[in-house]
Amino acid sequence: MTTTTNILERFRLDERVALVTGGASGIGRGFAHALGEAGAKVAIVDIDTEAAEVVAQELSDKDIESMVLTIDVTRPEQTRQMVEAVVDRWGTLTIGVNNAGIASWFDAETMPEEEWRKVLALNLDGVFYCAQAEARFMLEAGYGKIINTASMSAHIVNHPQHQAAYNASKAGVLHLTRTLAAEWATRGVRVNSISPGYTRTALVERFIQEPEGAEKYPTWMERTPMGRMAEVDDLVGAVVYLASEASDFTTGHDIVVDGGYTAW
Repeated sequence: MTTTTNILERFRLDERVALVTGGASGIGRGFAHALGEAGAKVAIVDIDTEAAEVVAQELSDKDIESMVLTIDVTRPEQTRQMVEAVVDRWGTLTIGVNNAGIASWFDAETMPEEEWRKVLALNLDGVFYCAQAEARFMLEAGYGKIINTASMSAHIVNHPQHQAAYNASKAGVLHLTRTLAAEWATRGVRVNSISPGYTRTALVERFIQEPEGAEKYPTWMERTPMGRMAEVDDLVGAVVYLASEASDFTTGHDIVVDGGYTAW
């Protein structure tokens, strides 16, 4: 269908309502700012209420309307409450960004069972519970955008660290995204993912100052054709695109933002 809408206007998110899990720090914080700057109201969802309140104040300083929700995404009843709270506040939910996750390094043969379950519970189960809760509202409304944070680790096996649980969980997110996209395509809900490469967040910055991180960092950069880590700002264009009208014919797609890492 031909549209006469200005292309930049198609990226605007005015009158849209978004939630971002893991929104209190790192990539999630960047996503929350970007969606708000594009015009959306934003719910910052995190288990760290204090940090989420800081992000909410940052958005308020930009005249972006926001709210804070303290939610454990590994508990389905809480993800349902999350959606209900957003809809109660703003009357709708049009964008769900399922970003909460953790990384974990263990040799596979010695990884404790509880560590495997912890990573899978947050990185994969939590994404499904959030997407399910979001879609229950969006499917009834006939429109919505669900955006999951996967990883370049969904496509390749990183080196030199050992992270079987993380890699498996993110590969699961990637295929879950495709599966939900196919299931809901005819009902107005688009489901896509973003796969970051190594990204400079406060947590990663602290890590690479430590001996283990300092040892691995040169290998990461050698294997990245662009020769640097991503900044959070390198990722936010992808989330605004996938949240906007400009991507209405895009579903089941993964946008890899890794400086070329997976191209080698």
